[in-house]
Amino acid sequence: MKVVSTTKAPAAIGPYSQAIILKDILFISGQIAIDPATGDINGTDIQTQTEQVMKNLGEVLKEAGTSFENAVKTTCFLADMGDFAAFNEIYGKYFVNKPARSCVAVKTLPKNVLVEVEVIAAI
Repeated sequence: MKVVSTTKAPAAIGPYSQAIILKDILFISGQIAIDPATGDINGTDIQTQTEQVMKNLGEVLKEAGTSFENAVKTTCFLADMGDFAAFNEIYGKYFVNKPARSCVAVKTLPKNVLVEVEVIAAI
C-alpha cells in the first residue's frame, strides 16, 4: 500500500490521505473546490466549483501516474440535485470514458461546498 500526496491538490482536512494505491488500483479521497494555492473555496456556483474539483482530481491522478481515462468508478456528492445537469456538463468533459458512477444529493458537504467527487482508477 502506498500513500499518494501532492501539494498541487488540497491537503487532507482530517485524518485521511489524498489517495492510496493498493496494487494497481488508486483510491482518491473526495475532493472539494479548495484552491490549493490559497486554501480557499474557489467559486460560489456549481460550474466553478466543479472545475476546481476536476483540477484537484487531475493533480492527484497525475501524481499517482494515471489519468481521468483510467477512472473506473466515481462517487459524486451534490448539495442540490438541481445542479445535476450543470455538474454533468463539466464532469463529462473530464470523464470521457464514462466510468461507473453514483451521484447523490447530501444535506451538507465539508466547508458548505456544492460538490465533492471521489475516484477509483487503474494505475
